[in-house]
Amino acid sequence: METGKIATSKKAEILDKQKRYLFPNHLLYYTEPLPLERGEGLHVWDVDGNKYLDFFGGILTTSVGHNRPEVTQAVREQTEKFIHSSTLYPNEAHVNLAEKMAQLAPGRIQVSYFTTSGTDADETAVMLARQHTGNQEVIALRHGYSGRSAMGMSLTGQSSWRIGGTHILGIKHAINPYCYRCPLKLKYPSCGVACAHDVEDVIKTTTSGRIAAFLAEPIQGVGGFITPPPEYFKIVADIIRHYGGLFVSDEVQTGFGRTGEKWFGIEHWEVEPDIMTMAKGIANGFPLGNTMTRPDIAESTVGAGLTISTFGGNPVACAASLATMEVLEKEADPEHVARVGKALRAGLERLADKHPFIGDVRGMGLMQGLEFVKDRQSREPAPKAASHFMELSRKEGLLVGKGGLYGNVIRISPPLTASADDVEEALELAGKALKGVVVD
Repeated sequence: METGKIATSKKAEILDKQKRYLFPNHLLYYTEPLPLERGEGLHVWDVDGNKYLDFFGGILTTSVGHNRPEVTQAVREQTEKFIHSSTLYPNEAHVNLAEKMAQLAPGRIQVSYFTTSGTDADETAVMLARQHTGNQEVIALRHGYSGRSAMGMSLTGQSSWRIGGTHILGIKHAINPYCYRCPLKLKYPSCGVACAHDVEDVIKTTTSGRIAAFLAEPIQGVGGFITPPPEYFKIVADIIRHYGGLFVSDEVQTGFGRTGEKWFGIEHWEVEPDIMTMAKGIANGFPLGNTMTRPDIAESTVGAGLTISTFGGNPVACAASLATMEVLEKEADPEHVARVGKALRAGLERLADKHPFIGDVRGMGLMQGLEFVKDRQSREPAPKAASHFMELSRKEGLLVGKGGLYGNVIRISPPLTASADDVEEALELAGKALKGVVVD
């Protein structure tokens, strides 16, 4: 160290460079941001050496845990052979992953187009639906989230995620199936799932009457893990197809067994989509997105124009994904997720019974949300209480996420390899944090 120079901690240095050299609109958790240094399994360590149990998984992305040996080994072997080529040249990892995706996908969905993110996957899905149907208008849902591009922000149903007022014409938003805060002031099941029928009203009143697609997350992620009733997607799928559109299931957060029992979230609603999009947990943190569809729909792109993806089908990312799928099938398949998720849900419901500011517990599998309210009678959102819980849980050594239109939903989504013991530990830490939450 130079004489007379004041020593600066690694943490302070990182935060200083973050402030000086990165866009100021980066969303960072916690009053004092948390620079992470390494991870192993379900745990991460910050630059000061503090250990945390990670129950958010990089926004539902590290599906088989941090630094998973099988994944890192597959990546190491691939980087020693071949790192990049673009989609202009076939490569073995690319085609093998497409084959594996076809084995996991439901129904007639068999072919893939790999890109680098969920945003890219959703854009590809909309382009494909427009080309196949010859129609242009798209229906999305309020409170949904579809990425950070112009198209992604236009599909997104939350104003706070639309930078610069971006909006692409031809995208309409229907009421989402938010039973806890029904915008129609109805109660399920006596409501007759009126929110589903609103999709038809939106088509009839705000479009030309012929649509290209309906795009929705089976469980809304950023929206706060909003989970539709069992009849919802069947009703909507019939409506969409009646008006000439394709059903696009956005599995970016719900895919690969996250919801338990099924490999993809939409399967719980017994609907076969026409197109599926996926990313996040597909490659345990490596940038990879995928758009899947039936062969006859994919065929409609032939002769329609040229397209490539410079980083799509990247051999390293595809190798990581193949290794991730292998671990999931061996150790964390949908049945495992269902068992562990059941224990997590039961524990969260017990905590909710003790704390009246938890108004709702919802989700499936290892995708569970807690909605914080000022009181259960008014159901007024309590975003400050949710933020307080985030700070307290960090102090206890537990990392979770936050979301919802009102910023009042805690999102709990550990790696799918989580065990019953991991869940028990997380519930204990969350219980300690909840005792200190102040609701104002």
